[in-house]
Amino acid sequence: MSLYGMMRTGVSGMAAQANRLSTVADNIANSSTTGYKRAFTEFSSLVLPSTPGSYNSGGVTTNVLNSISKQGALQYTTSTTDLAVDGNGFFVVRDASGSPFLTRAGSFVPDGQGRLINAAGYQLMGYSYANGVPAATANGFEGLVPVQISATELTALPTKNGIFTANLPSDAAVVAPPLPSGNAAGATYTSKSSMVVYDNLGAKKILDVYYTKTGANTWDVAVFDQSKAASGTSSFPYAAGGLLDSDSLTFDGTTGKLTGGGTLSFTVPGGAPMTLDMSKMTQLASPYTVTKAVTDGNGPSTIERVQFDTDGTMYAQYADGSMKPLFKIPLADVASPDRLIQQSGNVFSQSSDSGEVQIGFADSGGRGKMVSGAVENSNVDIAEELTAMIESQRNYTANSKVFQTGADLMDILVNLKR
Repeated sequence: MSLYGMMRTGVSGMAAQANRLSTVADNIANSSTTGYKRAFTEFSSLVLPSTPGSYNSGGVTTNVLNSISKQGALQYTTSTTDLAVDGNGFFVVRDASGSPFLTRAGSFVPDGQGRLINAAGYQLMGYSYANGVPAATANGFEGLVPVQISATELTALPTKNGIFTANLPSDAAVVAPPLPSGNAAGATYTSKSSMVVYDNLGAKKILDVYYTKTGANTWDVAVFDQSKAASGTSSFPYAAGGLLDSDSLTFDGTTGKLTGGGTLSFTVPGGAPMTLDMSKMTQLASPYTVTKAVTDGNGPSTIERVQFDTDGTMYAQYADGSMKPLFKIPLADVASPDRLIQQSGNVFSQSSDSGEVQIGFADSGGRGKMVSGAVENSNVDIAEELTAMIESQRNYTANSKVFQTGADLMDILVNLKR
């Protein structure tokens, strides 16, 4: 047995416990840090070759890991831009130089340019709806852009889709020609409604929708531009271009459900091509009743607030109450989250042991749901950390005694010559 070896073993033990105390100090200091993941120390023994009758003490090495896969408790807030992941997955953020990282710290707030920045200064990344419904790049960060909210810019969205659902009275009398779809003077109809749509500049346009019973279980439907209606007691005939589209609706005489027709396609005056879905129309023994009349699009307005769906879709709510999807926030994941490399600011980067980063959307592919108005607390247990601190302190003291004993024995060995 070597006294030097004994002393080196004691030093090794003290260094190992110092590392453990360092992780405890970090954990306690960050116990209230949003998205912080607890660090912990694993010990591994070092064994030196020994001969019979002579033992060579080795030592201990440490490996510091983080409990990244262990979720912290969710704390709910009043800010819709505070985001948390309930389950697996990480937000993708970038630093000022554009380098991407992963994080669970979702306390995002808009900066002066409307970009969503968390407390550490990292910028949230997402896929834009500017070119249609986005798709995730599964094995890379390509296609991700900074999530930005412009609260001062006026935007207008033309109407492209609408749904109109109503009940047509089965006992209504059959109407003789001329019908509204013929756009002739003296045309009569059974029922009429109007709808608001928007053109390319956000101006409101009113559409007149006429329903006319033409026979048993058959109806004529016609859509007109109200601005081209004739003056006087009758709207007919509308001016040239007033008739936008017409169709024939057929119903089942037993169930009252629509069996034929039900989709109108036309171009909104000054706007975009629009599809009006009437597939849920019914013909029952009840008065004419509109149950649903909705269209997309909005007039010129600013963004008042944003909302997030559980799948990560970020919607803008405008001053007129309309909603528009702006971004879809992806979630990243790796095969071994605990092997990610931790960086300053509660962000992580992939390592050779963590596996490749995979990108997808929330609530799919094993990824968790996105929760708006909440942040994830650290997963530190203060009681557990204080217990570990006391234990490491005792172990450090014991290892120092080993070193002190070795030093005392070395003094005795040196003084044998005197």
